[in-house]
Amino acid sequence: MQTTLPSYAVLSGGVGGAKLVLGLQRILLSGQLQVIANTGDDFEHLGLTICPDIDTLMYTLAGIAHPDNGWGLQNESWQFMAGMKKLGGETWFRLGDGDLATHVRRQQLLASGLGLSEVTAELSRALDVAVTICPMSDEPVRTIIETDEGALAFQDYFVRRKTEPAASAFHYSGSDQASASNAALAALENAASGAIIITPSNPWLSIDPIMSLSDIKNAINASPAPVIGISPIVGGRALKGPTAKLMGELGIEPSVLNIARHYRDVVDGLIIDNQDADQQNAIEAMGLTVKVCNTMMMNLSDKIKLAEDTVSFAASLRADKTT
Repeated sequence: MQTTLPSYAVLSGGVGGAKLVLGLQRILLSGQLQVIANTGDDFEHLGLTICPDIDTLMYTLAGIAHPDNGWGLQNESWQFMAGMKKLGGETWFRLGDGDLATHVRRQQLLASGLGLSEVTAELSRALDVAVTICPMSDEPVRTIIETDEGALAFQDYFVRRKTEPAASAFHYSGSDQASASNAALAALENAASGAIIITPSNPWLSIDPIMSLSDIKNAINASPAPVIGISPIVGGRALKGPTAKLMGELGIEPSVLNIARHYRDVVDGLIIDNQDADQQNAIEAMGLTVKVCNTMMMNLSDKIKLAEDTVSFAASLRADKTT
């Protein structure tokens, strides 16, 4: 008797999420993995639609991402930006020459009438990315950060201002009108046989924009699949990005306990790092199952091992749900 392999839907932002997705790609077979990518970071710049998290996922899975930054391309050149600077153009958001080709090609495909999901599939095929990357929506949803300097669009806050303004709230402009992409909803439906995984991306800037779409949140809540989160906080700090800074500004202590509180109505289980093992009982008292392991993805072996631990955890939670 042929057994259908379990399928996994992964909610991801950019660099941190892409690390886990790469590990999952290495251990799962073709067709088992679909990634629902945050598009709240997307914006229009220099006449082009820029999709940072989608591109980071594509470049990482294609093996061409910059090894140190995690975003952008390896062996990049910068003639375009040098020319823009000389001509007095905007240079605060740096676009390398190879990266620019992605954005120009995306704009061409969008102008031809294709939706963002179709465009992403086409770009992925061109880059030999076998994993399905699903934009959370084909319609615009934009992350806005309320700060002590006023409301800032995500890239203004994150890149132009380098997260320096103090954040007080977040909202996701357009989420009340936008629908989830068909590809994202199909990924969640397919995950009934496996699990839904929330990567260790920033909860407020990368995961909540996805969850702000009511049809995605409803699909996750209705799914028979176990939902697993991986904490982006280790030992009271974020390994990358402003998660700990944001939590402090919101009056939330940066801890795995507060990550658990943030996700407690969504996830069945939370993966935390060995450094936070002393918080396991407190998290389990919330009704969540906890797995303690190494979550610091410093190299490819770490990424693969965390992926294996995540899939194993999913299998144990799935067994619990069926007994």
